[in-house]
Order: sequence, then structure tokens, then C-alpha cells
Amino acid sequence: MRRIAGLDVVRGIAILLVMLRHAFPDVFPGAGVVGVVVFFTLSGYLITGVLQRELTNTGRVDFKRFYLRRARRLLPALAALIVVFAVVTLVFDPLGERDKLLRTVIVLVTFTGNLPISGVSPAAFHGWTLATEEQFYLLWPALLAFARVRDRTGAVLVVTALGALAACTATLVWLWPNADNAYALPTSWFVCFVIGAATRLRLTTAPRWAVPIALTGLAVLAVVPLRGHALTYLVAGPAIAACTAVLLLVWSKWERVATPVRPLVALGVLSYGAYLWNYPLTLWLRPELGAAAGPVAAVLTVVAAALSWRCVEEPVMRRGSRLFTVVSSARSLDREEPPPATTGGEGRGKHHE
Repeated sequence: MRRIAGLDVVRGIAILLVMLRHAFPDVFPGAGVVGVVVFFTLSGYLITGVLQRELTNTGRVDFKRFYLRRARRLLPALAALIVVFAVVTLVFDPLGERDKLLRTVIVLVTFTGNLPISGVSPAAFHGWTLATEEQFYLLWPALLAFARVRDRTGAVLVVTALGALAACTATLVWLWPNADNAYALPTSWFVCFVIGAATRLRLTTAPRWAVPIALTGLAVLAVVPLRGHALTYLVAGPAIAACTAVLLLVWSKWERVATPVRPLVALGVLSYGAYLWNYPLTLWLRPELGAAAGPVAAVLTVVAAALSWRCVEEPVMRRGSRLFTVVSSARSLDREEPPPATTGGEGRGKHHE
């Protein structure tokens, strides 16, 4: 499993922004929005790359394998969080919400945290982003496969982006004037995934001088109060995604980075676990520590994320990678031999189910 250092820098920036928002909300009011949109854009970029390679190599998408790989990447760390979440709630109940535990676990497991479901612990609020990503994973592979078969990739990108903006606009009109209620809904950020996907499919590079401009844009928006404004979804979100696209086009070519940047690479490697743990830790500590809860939670988050990576995420991915290599080798051997005459095309098809 090869990691690209430049992409880990993007992940590191994204999770750092989210943690800054949780630790110092008055100083970095927009950092959470910026960090989340960076993650969404990166997901659109990476998933599209995976699907594009498969379509180029095989002419089709193996949906079963795609979703199994997504599950192997996301579910083990989430399961570890849920176990600890349940133990902390049952034993200590720091937020006084033991009665909400079952519904909270169901929402996390079913990836429905971006739906307006009542009776869910606020410590699991951040699950809305996981739900939004999973819903993108459900829709985009089929759309991209259709686009490739019909040779209409550009048209599908345009129609999907316009549809996403239309759905977001309709949501804002429906909720007007309470635009903040749209924050976690599935229709609010889909266009950011599409911008990431379009970056992967249509662009190959960006000028280096655009990088400091993009970073400056992200930094400025991080200190601007973004929540509660309709323009956040229709203007700021796409703008953040565009800035992220610049970073992806330049930094995706970085196999190595300079020493001063390596802490961001390390944080990027831990970013998924850090995202899972930071918000609940902050809320659990707040009743006792007050304003100090955020900084303390940030330190504990790095520890928890490192344990999650070392003990849960990396071992599962390593075993999965070995299994994939064995299966791929077996399939290659199968393709080298003609199918038995009695099975015709059926025998060949079964290898790709």
C-alpha cells in the first residue's frame, strides 16, 4: 500500500483545521467547515481515481470489491470508537445522555447521521460527515460507470454538479431563514465531491504560484464565521473545494516532503482516527475542564488516533492488501487459461462477480 506524502499533507491540513475549530471556536470559527470541505473534495478526487483506473483496466466497476474495500477502511476504526463510546456513556455518562446511547449507535452504524433524527447524542454529531461520504460512495461509482460506458463523462459531471447545486438551493429555500439547519444535511455539500472528481478526471496540473493563493484562501476562510449563511453552501463551499483542487494537483506528485512538513504528513496518516475521536473527547471533557477541554482533547486525540492506526486500521488494511494480491494473482491465472467448453461465457463471468 503506497502512500503519497503530498496527499497526507492535505489530510493533515484538513484534520488540523477541524481540531483547531473544536479547540478554539472563537478564534477559528470557520475552520471546521474548511476542514470538512477539504476532506470531501479529497474523497471525490481519490475515489474517482480508483474507479477511473478500474474502468481503464477492466472496462467495468467491481462494485462488490469496491464496497468491501470501503468497509475495510472505514468500519474497524468506527467500531472501536462505538465500543469506547458505549463504555464511556454507560459507566461515566459525562453528558447525561445514557438514554440516547442505543439510537446514537444505530445512527453511527447505519451512516444516517446527516438526517434529522432526534434523540442522538451531540458527541456523535460528527458522524454526519461519514454519512455524507458513504452516500457519495453509493451514488458516484454507478454514475461514473454509466458515464464511461456512454462516453459522456463531461456531461455527467456537469449535470451532477448542477443537480447538486439545485438540491442545495432547494434545501436552503425550504429552511429559510435558518440556513444553519442545512449544515449536516446530505444535499448541502455534494458539489464539493463533484469538484474533486472533476479535478481528477479533467485536470492534470496547476501552476505552483496558485498554491500560496489557495492556502491563503483556506486560512482566511478558517477565521471567518461561515455557519448560518446560505452563501457558505453555494459560494464558500465550492471556493474551498477549488482551493483544495489546486493543492491536490500540485501536491499529489510529492512522493516525499521536506522535514518541516513531516508532522503534517504524520497527522494526515492519523486523520481518520483523529476525526473520529476529537469531537467526542472535546465534549466529554468540557463539563470538567471548560475552555481547556479543546486543547487537552487535541492531545488525547493524537494518542487515540495513533493507537487506532497502529492497532486497528493498519493491521486490517495490511491483511486486506495481502488478500487482494492473492485473489488478483488467482484471477490472472484464470484469465490465462481458456474457460472449459461446457461453460462458455458463464465460467468467465463468474470470476468477475
